[in-house]
Amino acid sequence: MKTTLDELQAFTAVIDTGSISSAAVQLGQTASGVSRALSRLEAKLATTLLRRTTRRLELTEEGAAFLSQARRILEAVEEAEEQMSRRLQHPAGRLRVNASAPFMLHVLVPLIGGFRQRYPDIELELHSSDQIIDLLEHRTDLALRHGPLRDSTLHARPLGRSRIRVVASPDYLARRGTPQRVEELTDHCLIGFTQPESLNQWPLRHPLGESFSIVPSLWASSGETIRQLALAGEGIACLSSFMTARDRADGALVDVLAESTVEVLQPIHAVYYRNTALAARITCFLDYLSECLAGEAWTQRG
Repeated sequence: MKTTLDELQAFTAVIDTGSISSAAVQLGQTASGVSRALSRLEAKLATTLLRRTTRRLELTEEGAAFLSQARRILEAVEEAEEQMSRRLQHPAGRLRVNASAPFMLHVLVPLIGGFRQRYPDIELELHSSDQIIDLLEHRTDLALRHGPLRDSTLHARPLGRSRIRVVASPDYLARRGTPQRVEELTDHCLIGFTQPESLNQWPLRHPLGESFSIVPSLWASSGETIRQLALAGEGIACLSSFMTARDRADGALVDVLAESTVEVLQPIHAVYYRNTALAARITCFLDYLSECLAGEAWTQRG
């Protein structure tokens, strides 16, 4: 059986105050409780720490040797608690964040400067991956994911939502014409994803349903690559609003078949493991993201 902090505190309090009754007052316990703690400690150590007489308590040689170690342990615990308290007030340490390359570039990177200014003691480590990763395996504190969540072992905090849009550059439409009906897409260059196949199901309303399965002329594994191809006038693409908000505001990309587009709002979550209370550095990052994204037009109107 291991020694407890309560037993160490009882032992040192008795030495510091000079009596069991005084130690009990200092610790806010009963004298019998302090006495029992001392007896348990001596039983665990299989030695006598204090000689008790009717007039006083006196340290044995073993007790004197153990006292110095007990003080070091209690001081270390107190220092650790103070350090954690300071971290709660002034979050610090390394924070590892994972997100898809498009979300990292278009959403997170513009916000990083403000976060670092607010929390200068937090070291950010940013990783991009277009595939869903195992947080424990990659030693990641949290990941930002857009789309339906599949991993039920994670805790998730909603941060916003982003509408799916069909877009193209004005240059492409000037060369190839603007489709007026969904069926006309078969005559156009369509830019699709290599995987997953579900991303090539565009939310377009047509006589056979509200989802249109495209046959890409160009394929890419990354949403950012598809965006760049669309900007370069290589075809029509279907992308999330958070990727194209600035492009559409600048006129570099425009909506295609807007009246036939079914409103699909893609949820955006921060996901993390949570076995105990979240570290302050994670909590403040989540709060900062929530605050910033609440003001983004694409989270409100898609």
